[in-house]
Formats: sequence, structure tokens, C-alpha cells
Amino acid sequence: MSHLFGIPPQALFGQLLLGLINGSFYALLSLGLAVIFGMLNVVNMAHGALYMVGAFVAWLLLTYLGVGYWGALVLAPLAVGAVGLVLERTMLRRLYKVDHLYGLLLTFGLALIFEGAFRHQYGVSGQPYPIPDLLKGGTNLGFMYLPTYRGWVVAASLLVCLGTWFAIERTKLGAYLR
Repeated sequence: MSHLFGIPPQALFGQLLLGLINGSFYALLSLGLAVIFGMLNVVNMAHGALYMVGAFVAWLLLTYLGVGYWGALVLAPLAVGAVGLVLERTMLRRLYKVDHLYGLLLTFGLALIFEGAFRHQYGVSGQPYPIPDLLKGGTNLGFMYLPTYRGWVVAASLLVCLGTWFAIERTKLGAYLR
């Protein structure tokens, strides 16, 4: 059996694909940070906490209102956007013209408040959220089994990142924001 870089090809390609999947999650997280800092000039340390709020909104929609994955995929970002809008209008707006440190401290404090409140209410364990039927199963790639849900994450991440780039670089609104 041949080896690439001293590693069996199946193991190497499997690790590269897992890196691509994990990188897709990180790309979505960092995209928000880059856009917020680029447009508002605020270092947003509450970014991860707001992602957590979105995940809990999706879970609460499913658990208490019976809204499925696809509906929550639309409603959860809108809810987090509303929370972000309130935070920006009531707190962050006052920090635009001052040192970045103030925004960093405010958003770090907000992150601690959000995380503490959710930890107090729901504990430290994750909450169950079933994979939608459309995304169940997987594909045998020959060197590993790729779950359909993970492939969806890569495709959605590419779509969101390219869509954001297009909106910022190629539209009138993007030109205005730049």
C-alpha cells in the first residue's frame, strides 16, 4: 500500500475532509466577526454567545412551538438579528468614536452574561436536536463515510460566504457600506 507523506491515503483524505468540514463552521463564525468589525469598527467578543442564542432559539422553536429545522433556519437568525439590533441601538452605538477597548470590554461582559444566564437555565450539557429527514444518511466516499448533514454544512457555508462577499463587493448596498 502506498503512503502520502507517510500516511495511508484513506487516513489523509479523511483528515483533510474533516478539516474542510470544521473549517466551514469556523468560516461562518469568523465571517460574522469580520463583517461586524469591518463595518462597525467594534471587536465583538459576544459573537460566539450570540451564535449560542441562535442555537437555543432553534431548540426552543422545536421544543415548544414544533417548528422544524428548516423553519428554525430562517427564524433563529432573525431573532438573533433582533437581539443584535437592540444591543447595537442601546449599547454599542455609544462606543463607535472611542477606543476599541471599550467595545471589547462591553461585548466580553455581554458574552459572560449570556453564557451565565443560559448555563443557569439549561445547564452545561447540550440539548438534543434531531437531524431533519432530508439530511439523514450519508455517502460512502471510498475513504470515509460522509454524513449528509456535514456535506450540507460545507455547502451552506460556501453559499453564505460567497453570498456575503458578493453583497459587499458587487452591489450598491455593499459599496455604500464599504
